[in-house]
Amino acid sequence: MKKLETQILIIGAGPSGMVAAGYLKKHGVNCLVVEKSSFPRFSIGESLLPKSMENFEEAGLLDAIMAAGFQKKYGARFIKNGKVGEFDFSEKYGNGWDWTWQVPRADFDLVLANEIQRQGVEIFFGAEVSKVNFYGKKSTTEILINFEENIEINADFIIDASGNGRVLANQLDLNTSPKITGNSSIFTHIKETNRPEGKEGELITFEVLDTKTWFWYFPFSNGNSSLGFVSEDEWFKGFSSDNSVAFREMLKELKYYRGRFDEELFLFNPIKIPSISRNVKKMYGNGFALCGNSAEFLDPIFSSGVAFATESGLQAATLAKLEVEGKDVNWEKDYAEYMQNGISVFSNYVKEWYTGNLQKLFFHEMPKTEIKEQICAVLAGYVWDKSNPFVKNHQRIIKNVARLIDQEEINV
Repeated sequence: MKKLETQILIIGAGPSGMVAAGYLKKHGVNCLVVEKSSFPRFSIGESLLPKSMENFEEAGLLDAIMAAGFQKKYGARFIKNGKVGEFDFSEKYGNGWDWTWQVPRADFDLVLANEIQRQGVEIFFGAEVSKVNFYGKKSTTEILINFEENIEINADFIIDASGNGRVLANQLDLNTSPKITGNSSIFTHIKETNRPEGKEGELITFEVLDTKTWFWYFPFSNGNSSLGFVSEDEWFKGFSSDNSVAFREMLKELKYYRGRFDEELFLFNPIKIPSISRNVKKMYGNGFALCGNSAEFLDPIFSSGVAFATESGLQAATLAKLEVEGKDVNWEKDYAEYMQNGISVFSNYVKEWYTGNLQKLFFHEMPKTEIKEQICAVLAGYVWDKSNPFVKNHQRIIKNVARLIDQEEINV
């Protein structure tokens, strides 16, 4: 069996793992990456948030992404029964990036992985983790490469960015009940043959069918578009058991987009993911940290997945660097509590979306500029900025404003 040594082993070559690898390489920390899949490979999570731009830049990945020519994302639009709530990131509260990208993840993740390899970090593709043994903070990880070659990797620390593979969460029995429950999703891609010019063919749009059900349209720069539905598990039972037939039936439920995609061919049979949310009992332990979807996934409504993946990847790498250098690290305060502060904001927004309270704010006919700017900053991923009242007071402010809207309607 081939044996390797590294300071930090990163499991997973998605955005979280690549941000971690880029940061560590930049700061002279030895690391290597193992990835179960061969790239390019399909992944969901195609809508980025401006906050992630800071993380890509810190990890030395931004120039490579810029050069790839992905579709720029300047905001998002929400449509429900003829009402429109549109958010422009350049009009958000506070500082920070005012644009990002919407990306086919197979291409995007390959760009990140290629850049990390160009920087000198070794990535083992087709590498499945079969077992991890911990000896205090140190570990020995057994890897099977392409089902034939066994490798043993000794590491001082592990960053688990394995996403839905959830390597350490599964092995160490860390999975627990998610914060958001009861939702499923179905999605596919199309080659859009009659895409409109301008905003209609560039802007990410969410069409809301009812309080619990919504549809996404994400156009990419390569001419393909991502389409998907999210709703309670029960809603999906009203359609065919054949995913392709069911998706065609669901498209007929749309109002704004009705008919637009009827003649388009699916690039792959629609994929259905039941119970899409994930959670863990803890995000770190002796000798490891969990990042991105390997730790927690809330719901796709506000595209928070990659934002949390890159933020947690960068934060874990920053602390892991200090740990392998022999410095004291407070993982509870500087990682778990820090990440949970942001997750708490977004999870509350997700919950209030499905109660309908947040939808009242989005679709109010005359929204206050100040409130819209503050909400827009949250949608841009700046969920750690406590100078923003819609971050600092997130647990009550949405309910309070929704109550005022209800009162306005009663008075009218």
